[in-house]
Amino acid sequence: MPQNLILVEFAVAVPIVLLASYLIALAIRALFGRRLSLSLPAMTLVSIGGTSVGLFVAGWFIAGLRLWMPTTLLLAFGCSIGLSFVVAALAVAVRRDPADVDVAKLLAAGESDRVEFKETARWNVRTQQRDTRMELVIAKTVAAFMNSGGGTLLIGADDAGEAIGLDRDLATLRVPDVDRYELWLRDMFSTLLGRNAAAQPTVRFATAPNGAVLCAIVCPAAAKPVFLTQSKDGSSTELWVRVGNSTRSFAVDEAVEYVARHWRARPGIALGRRARRESAGTG
Repeated sequence: MPQNLILVEFAVAVPIVLLASYLIALAIRALFGRRLSLSLPAMTLVSIGGTSVGLFVAGWFIAGLRLWMPTTLLLAFGCSIGLSFVVAALAVAVRRDPADVDVAKLLAAGESDRVEFKETARWNVRTQQRDTRMELVIAKTVAAFMNSGGGTLLIGADDAGEAIGLDRDLATLRVPDVDRYELWLRDMFSTLLGRNAAAQPTVRFATAPNGAVLCAIVCPAAAKPVFLTQSKDGSSTELWVRVGNSTRSFAVDEAVEYVARHWRARPGIALGRRARRESAGTG
């Protein structure tokens, strides 16, 4: 017989509580999915706290209960599940998606090194027809943002910050809706920037104060250089970056120096090799 039953019960209960809390945390995270930003360790701690609350309630309000009685276990793990669910729900409710865009604020602030406005992405406002050169401008801007620390490209607004809308671009699609528009953007980025780079920007559609629907492309800072490839064989690549409020293409020597400085030297090796190949081909 154990000399101190309370200590023995406590020793057995600790790993059981930890395991149960971990499983509850797993279940809660699976339930809320990517909407829940709280980590698994954080949710496990919340679950342990809920178990403690349940045990406290059982011991304080109900006489004669022991640790392993069904009522005690029900209160302990019920409170653990309840508290975990409430905390997760609150975290999801107050969490703001970093890719969410305040269109009115962007329009009011104007263009900068992190914000660019484009009236259209497919329609040439001068020739009044679809123009693939407009698509190229969009891809260059996205690549420049990703190569320069990130930024937001707002399509459907002119240089003065007036919301024009996407009507002209949408009219060039077989199915004129925003879902098809995003699909076209992704395909275009995949062709010109590569599949890995194309998957990184976040596309959001928002309504401006005047009722015009705009497309915001939120571009994260790239972990490695993003090149614009125009030729089908991939022989012609360009490095675009943001210089102040403008988007600029770097020559080979400038690109080598920029990549070495911006991505800590190692990625610059590939650019150096490309520069040597091009020099050898023209020499």
